[in-house]
Amino acid sequence: MGKLTVTTFVTLDGVQQGPGHQAEDTSGGFDLGGWVPPHADEVMGGKMAEWYGRADAFLLGRRTYENFAGFWPTVTDPNDPIAAALNGRPKHVVSTTLTSSDWADTSFIDGDVAAAVRDLKKRYEGEVQVHASATLLKTLIEHDLVDEYRLMVFPVILGKGRKLFAEGVPPRTVKHVSTDVTGNGVVIHVFEKSETE
Repeated sequence: MGKLTVTTFVTLDGVQQGPGHQAEDTSGGFDLGGWVPPHADEVMGGKMAEWYGRADAFLLGRRTYENFAGFWPTVTDPNDPIAAALNGRPKHVVSTTLTSSDWADTSFIDGDVAAAVRDLKKRYEGEVQVHASATLLKTLIEHDLVDEYRLMVFPVILGKGRKLFAEGVPPRTVKHVSTDVTGNGVVIHVFEKSETE
């Protein structure tokens, strides 16, 4: 049985929206995108490379997939661990609108997401990784399908934007695995599902 891991960037006040650049996700009038790049450093990059290297497969929401598909297939450096993982391993995309892609090894899920994810966890022995994918994460959290959270918490307070754990998330306890801090103040937490739940 595989493990579903979630890797995401959040602000100190829990916002997940628009980390990469200003126009990444302006839904709801959000205009504060691009809060990750000023704090990125080699420690953060090394941790991301390590995690991507563990993936057996990826599970992505439509918006994240389209962002990734617009960039990563163009990175052909065999020494880039993130590109190698994304370009070389299966990608499962949850979407009701996309049905095909030119990016190799991509398939689509448009039915019962929870059931499909349970099947993916049975199909792969290692990690099925979710990156970003805020809308998909709501479903995964609601159905208690996340086995490990990898949260990079940035020293930024936005005061608005879509949050990772929104109002109405079912109460749960998680187990702390590790914490690292980068030189730029990014706190990297890893939590796993509590066995007592």
